[in-house]
Amino acid sequence: MKFLYITDTHIRGTTPKNRKDSFVETMTAKIKEVITIANREKVDVLLHGGDVFDRPDLSPNVVGQFARLFKEAEMPIYAIAGNHDTYGHNPETISRTMLGLLDSFGLMTVIQPDAPVLIEKNGVRVQISGQPYHYDLDQRDPKLDYYPNNEHEADVMIHLVHSMLVEKALPDGIPHTLIDHIWGTSADIVLTGHFHGGFGLKERDGKYICNPGAMARVNNHWTEISRIPQYVLGTIDSTGAINLTLHPLQTAEKGDDVLDRTYLEKAVHQEEKLHEFVQQVKEQSEFKSLKMGDIIAEIAALSNVEEKVRQEALRRITIIEETWKGGDDE
Repeated sequence: MKFLYITDTHIRGTTPKNRKDSFVETMTAKIKEVITIANREKVDVLLHGGDVFDRPDLSPNVVGQFARLFKEAEMPIYAIAGNHDTYGHNPETISRTMLGLLDSFGLMTVIQPDAPVLIEKNGVRVQISGQPYHYDLDQRDPKLDYYPNNEHEADVMIHLVHSMLVEKALPDGIPHTLIDHIWGTSADIVLTGHFHGGFGLKERDGKYICNPGAMARVNNHWTEISRIPQYVLGTIDSTGAINLTLHPLQTAEKGDDVLDRTYLEKAVHQEEKLHEFVQQVKEQSEFKSLKMGDIIAEIAALSNVEEKVRQEALRRITIIEETWKGGDDE
């Protein structure tokens, strides 16, 4: 069996302010390259690690444009929902999103946590499972998200997770999981996204953990200047032996050519001013953040309230976000 893995395409109809190119044209070229490679290599499945779209209610015109590209794939496409693919970081809203629409039309199958897929080839049974982004990810027992059940008595298990899986601890307040804490996973291959910088390919005792990094470079962090988007090509032979390799996208231009350093420096200054403003607000209130995503995370982390109250608060935020009609840059 052969597969190709990508993550975090963040398809959108506008160009982020920090880019000098046309984001739509650039992402079109990248996806065309990936599908051409997948067809040429005759992979059995194309896997996507989440954040297919940059927002759940993207314009149908833009979605249709990229749906035509995905349709060119000669193999099934399996994906999990990222935090940008759903409303309020709630995977239960997937049916009302554009990713859910692609799933309904059969252009891309969204893997549900309780419904792993089984693929059989050359006598080897391969299970593909997935854990979409959700409120409690990286804030609860990692076994609940990184240790899939072998529902199909598979010989090899591939598990997709849209999570903040990283090599080194992040600052307090940022939910994350360390790679070293999940080597006991039941999966043979763990493929993650969400953390745009990625950490490449890790292997220990025959198990593989990999994040090739986001296909899209949408933020203005300095590390994006030097990073080249990659994809993973994997094979599982008739004995169950695994081989994974990382490959740079040939259509991805150098960061200096597409990312605006001027905006980068301006953004640093704006971030400093924003930090000063937030500090003033903090002194007058109980909020730790003014960002919707951070507020959701704070509510999700509450342990001193009843679960039904917490879930109701999250449900209401989901409804508010779903009815909010902001622009692509908001």
